[in-house]
Amino acid sequence: MVRSKFWTGMAIFAMMFSPLLMGKIVSPVFGGESLTIRGSTTVLPIAQKAAERYMQLHPEAHISISGGGSGTGIKALLDGSVDIADASRPMKAKEVKMARERGIAPCEHIIARDGIAVIVNPKNPLPELGKAQIKDIYTGKITNWSALGGSNKKIVVVSRESSSGTFETFNKIILKKERVTPASLLQAANAGVLHTVAQSEGGIGYVGIGYLDKRIKALKVEGVYPARETVIDGSYPISRPLFMYTGGKPTGLSARFISFLLSPEGQKIVEEEGFVAVK
Repeated sequence: MVRSKFWTGMAIFAMMFSPLLMGKIVSPVFGGESLTIRGSTTVLPIAQKAAERYMQLHPEAHISISGGGSGTGIKALLDGSVDIADASRPMKAKEVKMARERGIAPCEHIIARDGIAVIVNPKNPLPELGKAQIKDIYTGKITNWSALGGSNKKIVVVSRESSSGTFETFNKIILKKERVTPASLLQAANAGVLHTVAQSEGGIGYVGIGYLDKRIKALKVEGVYPARETVIDGSYPISRPLFMYTGGKPTGLSARFISFLLSPEGQKIVEEEGFVAVK
């Protein structure tokens, strides 16, 4: 029992003090089942907190988690280097085709729902934007806030990299697959977008609603504020499910961890992290 409690403490210590800014949890390697998860930085805080709680309840389980983006996680799943891929978008047809060519039958698990919030610096006086206005900003047609009734200040466009599932959803709903202005600042994670916008009075970006805090201001989109209630009722226009993918029907620790995440306790973690439960 002493050894079990010691390693439980070590697992929690690793999770709390590992380089979280890099979106990574590394559990100690010793006897017992192991689980490796990689992908979406939107899903990352949910997976981290759920893994922390699961390992407290089951000290024999060892769960390693890292970010990198939805595309990176799915690629790792198809390469066989992870057990679960976190994704903030559905798998693309070409990814499903590649999986089948490799003898993999991807299994989709919706573990939460999310709204993509359009954020600005708190000093920005504008309360809302329409989808067409956001598109014009991100494609470079509007470059100064004064054109939208705001201050005479250059717009600093902050976007996600192409491997991001958040970018894929934003691109589909807002940009209609038009190219983002070359002047945009690309960030690898939600946290990077939030930090950049918080530091720039002219900044605009987009993040999952679980990342909203007092450092930035979320705008209404088409008159609707990004919140749990508006994601649930479908009125917020930039909403999406959040996924975990396994290479076939999950078994062993993969199955037990996903079941935990979909249990009342797991869905409570989803809500605590600022996202919307699916159960």
